[in-house]
Amino acid sequence: MKKGIDFIGVGAGALVFNKEGKVLLAQRGPKANNEAGKWDFPGGTVEFGETIEDTLKRELIEELGIEIEIRELLDVVNHILPEVGQHWISPSYIAIHLSGEGKILEPEKCTAFDWFYIKDIDPKQLTQSSLSNYEKYVEKFGLNHSYAI
Repeated sequence: MKKGIDFIGVGAGALVFNKEGKVLLAQRGPKANNEAGKWDFPGGTVEFGETIEDTLKRELIEELGIEIEIRELLDVVNHILPEVGQHWISPSYIAIHLSGEGKILEPEKCTAFDWFYIKDIDPKQLTQSSLSNYEKYVEKFGLNHSYAI
């Protein structure tokens, strides 16, 4: 039985802001669960018995070697991908970068990452769920806002 395919999966994500007010985006690698090549706000699959917040902290350490602090819930996205037969529920948070320079530790899942001002993000390059998060953030805070650390 596979999460997101045989039953609804839960995948959490975070808009992680650094001290310059830029947000982290990661490009999905060839072994990502879906939408390979697209950019998204990083996160991962919630494991049984793990909190969503702990999932985010674990995934960012495992994939990019950075530590974060969760600040607030931004959105919950219905991430339904009929073209690949997947269904995920994705709570997304706003977080801040605490430490770690960032490096690609799982190249099959993530091929690149960078920090962007919200206003400089190309929404057409985002995954479906990250596009929803981006739109919610802009609706709530505005296009020129950078979440203050």
